[in-house]
Amino acid sequence: MTRVRGFVRTNSLSLVFGVLFLGALVGQAFAGLAEFNNGQVADGLATISFGRYVTSADFAVDVTENWQSEYLQFLLYIVLTVWLVQRGSPESKPLDQAGRESDEDQKVGAYAGPDSPRWARVGGLRTRVYSSSLGLVMGSIFLACWLVQSVAGWSAYNEQRLKQLQDPQSWLSYVGSADFWSRSLQNWQSELLAVGSMAVFSIYLRQRGSPESKPVGTPHDATGIEG
Repeated sequence: MTRVRGFVRTNSLSLVFGVLFLGALVGQAFAGLAEFNNGQVADGLATISFGRYVTSADFAVDVTENWQSEYLQFLLYIVLTVWLVQRGSPESKPLDQAGRESDEDQKVGAYAGPDSPRWARVGGLRTRVYSSSLGLVMGSIFLACWLVQSVAGWSAYNEQRLKQLQDPQSWLSYVGSADFWSRSLQNWQSELLAVGSMAVFSIYLRQRGSPESKPVGTPHDATGIEG
């Protein structure tokens, strides 16, 4: 019991976000089903079950268009903060450390410690891959979600066109369509606004005890200092 409590306490952040994610996903499924069936009734068509809805293209495109934008946000943030800085923000590195930094600063190869990850110690290709593994994984998930969004959105778009007695479009035509780019850009702009706002607000505002904020008494122009 003590081990379980210890595990929960030391992993509480990821566990809470996991539970909130599942709750929001299930809520989205029920709300989306109700909205979808309202449209079916308005069009004089039969309603569908919960199981059929959560395996439909309509549900898949609604889910993945949000997922891809979230992973794009983190991918951009991870990569751009290597070279770009923001004076006074705890989200930025110190102004004189822009760039990939030296092996000594990053503790790789000959500078790795005995408790460093193995791939940081071995050198060569494995260390180069591991040095960019976070961005590579985030980028891969973003591209995978964006691809699924395009396929699911294509299917849902053509279903709507068939209901309106219009010819279906090819996948290539769909990824160049206003529907695909409207779905993508409406999510991208909101994510970019949130990240940019966080970088600027955290210069002047504080959240006591949060690692995402500078300590309350830290000067506004102090850069790269987290609480």
